Amino acid sequence: MSRAALVLAALVILDPIPAHADGPIPVQVVRTADGWQLLRGGGPYFIKGAGGSTSLKALAEAGGNSIRTWGVDHADAILDEAKRLGLTVTLGIWLGHERHGFDYNNPDQVARQLESARQAILRYKDHPALLMWGLGNEMEGPKGDRAAIWSAVNNIAAMAKQLDPNHPTMTVVAEIGGEKVKNVHRLCPEIDVVGINSYGGAPTLADRYRKAGGTRPFVLTEFGPNGSWEVEKTRWGAPFEPTSTQKAATYRQTYLRCVAANRNLCLGSYAFVWGHKQETTATWFGLFLPDGARTPAVDDLTELWSGRPPADRCPTIRPLRLEGPTELDPGASARVALSADDPEHGPIRVRWELRRDGAYASGGDAEAVPPAFPNAIVQPTQNGVTLKMPEGGGGYRLYAFVYDRQGGAASASLPLFVKGRVAMPKAQHAALPLVVYEEPDRPQAFAPSGWMGNQAAVKLDPNCREAPHSGRACIRVEYNDRRDWAGVVWQHPANDWGDVPGGYNLTGAKRLTFWARGAKGGEFVGFAFGLIPREKPFHDTAHGKLERVPLSAEWKRYSIDLTGQDLSRIISGFCWTATGDDGPLMFFLDEIRFE
Repeated sequence: MSRAALVLAALVILDPIPAHADGPIPVQVVRTADGWQLLRGGGPYFIKGAGGSTSLKALAEAGGNSIRTWGVDHADAILDEAKRLGLTVTLGIWLGHERHGFDYNNPDQVARQLESARQAILRYKDHPALLMWGLGNEMEGPKGDRAAIWSAVNNIAAMAKQLDPNHPTMTVVAEIGGEKVKNVHRLCPEIDVVGINSYGGAPTLADRYRKAGGTRPFVLTEFGPNGSWEVEKTRWGAPFEPTSTQKAATYRQTYLRCVAANRNLCLGSYAFVWGHKQETTATWFGLFLPDGARTPAVDDLTELWSGRPPADRCPTIRPLRLEGPTELDPGASARVALSADDPEHGPIRVRWELRRDGAYASGGDAEAVPPAFPNAIVQPTQNGVTLKMPEGGGGYRLYAFVYDRQGGAASASLPLFVKGRVAMPKAQHAALPLVVYEEPDRPQAFAPSGWMGNQAAVKLDPNCREAPHSGRACIRVEYNDRRDWAGVVWQHPANDWGDVPGGYNLTGAKRLTFWARGAKGGEFVGFAFGLIPREKPFHDTAHGKLERVPLSAEWKRYSIDLTGQDLSRIISGFCWTATGDDGPLMFFLDEIRFE
């Protein structure tokens, strides 16, 4: 799921609200003689959970009892599966992020968000697997000093309590710097539980929370290895990723020091992430590898949750060692040594990968999986590998994956650098049609992250319910100035202007189509794709535009012809621009796709 989406549940629920024969199981946050406790069905309930909705059977078998989601996508199926397995769900209701264009000073956007939350609460409040509401995730900004955000959160929490007295409310912040603890206590009286995402600082979180004035109970809503922003880096800025063995030790230390040792204030935790996720690397935060193999951290969590170690533990692995310099000439050979073992002394299998490196953003936004270089793996063995480095300059990362015969695995990575000009890797091939925008709660190939010109005068709502062309929603755009110009580019990866690998190979596409209409008719808007010039390291290989399109008040389909163009890399998949000469103006977009 993309945390960049500004979507919650649908404002208009087309399907009937399901009836839950068992009814809700009441959950309460209560004071005790020495602190706080969570009660479910009248009995004590300590959260032993993980974030994510995959492999729920494995979570239950490991001794976990709860999962956390960030939104209500597929919530019916998730809740039903959790109930079948005896798990509970902290159901997330995604709230807009200002860095993604949500405006908490815009009463229309805030009202629509409130209504979306209301519909989600009404739909799921009586499900017996529901544990509590998770209102937002890291939407508070770096300092947590925006009163408008806290006001919106508190209003949703108050509504949740009115509609659903059986489940507590929680909001989730990124660490506790700035004024976050003070403001959630001061400005959100309807929030019962403070959710905190913390990585490198998690072992000391409880003490820091108390010192910051935290008196309400908290849940450690994300924890895991030190993030890429918290570790040592190479000369060229690449972070050193801990091995899976080192990560397992970090999960254990955090759980014991922050969660288990503070049960009078901490109601439990959700490890991040129960599944896998491309974030800085393919392996940084996943408790499972992309191929489904479990990592050593799952073994440690199993023991912490259930009190008993697994019968067969994952392999152990030590940091990879490069025999020679880490900065290499194009085409040079390099030897990397590996040391790994199976705790039960069984046989192991080793797999090697070399991939591009270089996307070191934080914040959890969706990232493209970097391209692989299989021909670079020359002499792979169980004790190391000989590499023939690619000809293109720039950052690379070597991965070692070690497997036993019982589904356990270990991983380690090593950043490398090739001198010289950065070569453009191939873009990933995309199946057609490729959707730029269809429904806001469905996967999107490009993110509307490239805000240009007079950004302060732009308002973009991708969850607009004002007579969409099809489906439940469309995009509403406002440009509220009579000067200058502005625009928004849909990019892959998000926030990139051609500086890191990305984009899609759209060979075979014949046209870029979209539907548009003006609020009144007569609005002039420009549309385009392929804005990244060839001077950039990673550029668009094709471009096209429609200049000053006069919109009508009725929906109309527009098309940009792609015939004869090189579509092997499209990074900027769609763009609109407007000028103050034609403003202020409002228009709507829907069904944007390459066909």
